[in-house]
Amino acid sequence: MLDIDQLDRQILSLLVENSNTPYTELAKKLFVSSGTIHVRMNKLEKMGLVKGATLLLDYHLLGYDITAFLGIYLDKSSLYDEVAEQLKSIPEIVEAHYTTGLYSVFIKLRCKDTNHLRDVLHDKIQKINGIQRTETFIALEERINRPVNLI
Repeated sequence: MLDIDQLDRQILSLLVENSNTPYTELAKKLFVSSGTIHVRMNKLEKMGLVKGATLLLDYHLLGYDITAFLGIYLDKSSLYDEVAEQLKSIPEIVEAHYTTGLYSVFIKLRCKDTNHLRDVLHDKIQKINGIQRTETFIALEERINRPVNLI
């Protein structure tokens, strides 16, 4: 378990809400100096707990209208590392998870439309050696997308 205290959790909680929050604003909200925030963030980064900040984009506005999930059956679970390396090279794949249950791998994709999704499935994913078959789920709506509450 990592050695973090309540102040670290409060800092992380505020930054998860808005990663653009300046350290000076965090310091005011938490009644500490901005130097304390800076030191704490450096510590959390060195621990490997904080790995950077990301932008949340509206992919629909960028023309990516399909979010799909794909369950992948592998010929053998020992092929996972090899298959995962090949999946990394497909830009439409935004998440990949090694799972228990029906599928060996469960991935999330973003595509422009159903034709784009079909091309990614047929021309890229299903041609990877070791993939036995796939099962596709198209998301109709994303209602919840939030971080874990740390406090």
